[in-house]
Amino acid sequence: MKLATLKNGRDGELIVVSRDLTRAVRATGIAATLQQAIEAWDALAPQLEALYAKLNDGQAEGAFDLDQAALHSPLPRTYHWADGSAYLNHVQLVRRARNAEMPETFWTDPLMYQGGGDKFLAPTEDIEAVSEEHGIDFEGEIAVVTDDVPMAVTPEQAAGHIKLVMLVNDVSLRGLIPGELAKGFGFFQAKPASSFSPIAVTPDELGDAWRDGKVHLPLTVHLNGEKFGEPEAGPDMIFNFPQLVAHAGRTRYLGAGAIVGSGTVSNPDPDGGPGKPVSDGGVGYSCLAEVRMVEKILHGDSKTPFMRFGDRVRIEMFDREGKSIFGAIDQQVVKYQPK
Repeated sequence: MKLATLKNGRDGELIVVSRDLTRAVRATGIAATLQQAIEAWDALAPQLEALYAKLNDGQAEGAFDLDQAALHSPLPRTYHWADGSAYLNHVQLVRRARNAEMPETFWTDPLMYQGGGDKFLAPTEDIEAVSEEHGIDFEGEIAVVTDDVPMAVTPEQAAGHIKLVMLVNDVSLRGLIPGELAKGFGFFQAKPASSFSPIAVTPDELGDAWRDGKVHLPLTVHLNGEKFGEPEAGPDMIFNFPQLVAHAGRTRYLGAGAIVGSGTVSNPDPDGGPGKPVSDGGVGYSCLAEVRMVEKILHGDSKTPFMRFGDRVRIEMFDREGKSIFGAIDQQVVKYQPK
């Protein structure tokens, strides 16, 4: 099934969305918010599924035409947002940009940071930035939402706790990252608010594209109206979602509504190279840091700038028939104006 959240108060209002993303119905009497639904998932999911079936059959009372601009991120805030880095081609490239070696342990032990979950951006909300000098970048990713996950969960057990899948724009301020990491205490200022796709879907909605704990479809990214990347999300994901959830829960409980991200979707060339831009016949990239590093490797210098005020990024995923699955993250960068 497909779920979304209307902009209505701090936590929004839960709605069920039709498979083709054209119609929706409020989940009135089942759960007021997605957080409420995920906290009692086993009891409420069957009721939401029944409403979803009625909606797709044209029999849901109170159904209305869906306006994706009226939607918030499925969870406007969460108790736990942890983002991994499961695509090691991306890790290798961005580490080379800071002249950092790639430890062998990265192939066996996932990277992960804990982001700010107190306020996410809506999928069509402006990305406010203090300065272009901070190196504003987008990162196209996939994320899962869990129910309550016990501590020390195994990957096999973690698979059963994954309830929803959605897309992410994990905004990064590249210019602030080296200084923060040099302190030895991780990201903070370099990771402002993220945004998520307007629609969250249950894994079964993806059909055979959901297998091995991964999404086997390309992630499409446009920058200022031009295709920037369409990397495949499945083949080069070194750690799958059950492994990432288990890593996050190794020494702590994850509360219902926890979000675990994949990290930036990234593919190397078939011959082992760092990847090619779409304009050169490659699958492109899901962030600017990668193309800048490839330019530096191939040409000695980075020519592609980071995002500037007025730039727009669009992140979306389509099924094999060309239909949008999650709706689109479509955001413009604007200069922050104190209120």
